[in-house]
Amino acid sequence: QRRSGVRARRLSQPGPPPLRSFGLVLHRDGRFTHEGQAIANRRLRAAFERGVRFLPAEGKYVVQVGHFRGQLDVEECGFFVCDVDLATGNITLSDGSGDRLDPTSLRGSALDADALLCTVRRDLVAHGLPARFTRSAQAELLLGVEQGARGFLLHVAGAAYDVPEL
Repeated sequence: QRRSGVRARRLSQPGPPPLRSFGLVLHRDGRFTHEGQAIANRRLRAAFERGVRFLPAEGKYVVQVGHFRGQLDVEECGFFVCDVDLATGNITLSDGSGDRLDPTSLRGSALDADALLCTVRRDLVAHGLPARFTRSAQAELLLGVEQGARGFLLHVAGAAYDVPEL
């Protein structure tokens, strides 16, 4: 009888159950761990990368793989910039989606002096979400930097932007 009461309460609640942390962490270097153990399976890591979502109403990151959805704890950013096209200003994010690079949002990481962040996903949240450049994407980005009379300039999609002091 007790079981049927719990089941009835669950069925009467609208929507999915509340999100809670279950020990999955996305670290600043792009590694996933679960309860402190590294996710070693390459295919599972790739599925997690593609499955990262941000839920604006809850203000939380989740990872969704098939029908499973769980809260994702992020160390710095939920998304990573994996590719940069300086000619168009387009970037590819770790979940496979594309976005437009906002060069004015470039900034250094508070956690690593040599890492760059930018703002993405302004369509989800007005202020956007942070994304960290992978080493290869950051190297691509830096190919567009040259020293000018006023300092360093980044050339993206035919325009020049001041490079922030890092």
